[in-house]
Amino acid sequence: MTHYVAADMRGNYISRLIKPVADFPKPGLTFRDITPALQDPKALRNSIDLFAERYANSGLTQIVAVEARGFIFAAALADRLGIGLTLMRKAGKLPREVFSTSYTLEYGDDILELHKDALKPRDKVVVMDDMLATGGTMTAAVHLLQRTPATVVEAAFVCELLYLNGRKAMDKLGVNSYAICAFDE
Repeated sequence: MTHYVAADMRGNYISRLIKPVADFPKPGLTFRDITPALQDPKALRNSIDLFAERYANSGLTQIVAVEARGFIFAAALADRLGIGLTLMRKAGKLPREVFSTSYTLEYGDDILELHKDALKPRDKVVVMDDMLATGGTMTAAVHLLQRTPATVVEAAFVCELLYLNGRKAMDKLGVNSYAICAFDE
């Protein structure tokens, strides 16, 4: 599979704002905090610009956002592209009949859900989250999408943590990925 990282000054600008936080959410882990990049209007605009440039004229019909930080970027991108936004939520937050899957994170277990009627046969989607780490969340997201009639074009992230090997999970799924920036450690 192909994995793209934006080679762009705007991506470098964004990556400099993402702060490492040691021992969060538990000892031994380093969390990458994207909130400084959200607080900086230039970084936020640059991130949406980079995604929009990548997916302009791609024939996408929906951006699928993974709760919660994926919502931020996916909503802005869907608006920019003039397409729909589909939400993938944690357990118990969607009111209609859902597809559901459990998954393991580096710091615990969780469940993702998607409305069964959210996507149609002609839908072409990009599934978006803020970070590709071990690939656990995105693996669960893609498994949910594979239960729908939609076509998954790509998985998109603001950042990829290369040292956690999430690309291997994407390869196993047969899904290309795109990240604005990447960290080696």
